[in-house]
Amino acid sequence: MKLNLSTDFPEQFSANASFILENGKEITLSSYNPDRELVHLKGIDSPEAAKALTNTKLFTTFEATRERCNLREGEFFWFDLLGSTVMEGEIVLGSVQEIERIGPLDYLLVTTDASFVSKGLPATFLIPYIDHFVLNADATAKIITVEGGLDLLEAS
Repeated sequence: MKLNLSTDFPEQFSANASFILENGKEITLSSYNPDRELVHLKGIDSPEAAKALTNTKLFTTFEATRERCNLREGEFFWFDLLGSTVMEGEIVLGSVQEIERIGPLDYLLVTTDASFVSKGLPATFLIPYIDHFVLNADATAKIITVEGGLDLLEAS
């Protein structure tokens, strides 16, 4: 079968790696050719069985992701940053609702703190995840410190 990868961690696709399908069923890779993005799944031995999985998404657990995917210094898994409080100085701007990739950049989709929404500012806004805006991210404390985030909120 052909995989259409939408991941920053293609190294997680290897023989004997298990994934979960949208319907909750677990599948295991018996082989993977990264050059051609071809995979053989254990127990899927006919074109008809493979065709039944067309457009099916594969998922994995947070634990398996941490085990199989290597981060460099200063990198974080998106799921570790979700829910983080976004601060500019001592001001709470909101919390990270989602992280979106738009073109080559990642953006924090921030749910605006109620104190700003009550002043007529938008309920959500985007902050580019680049050094110019994101000064520090602490996934353990769930705090992201930004600069210029308030300006982005007010301009949204």
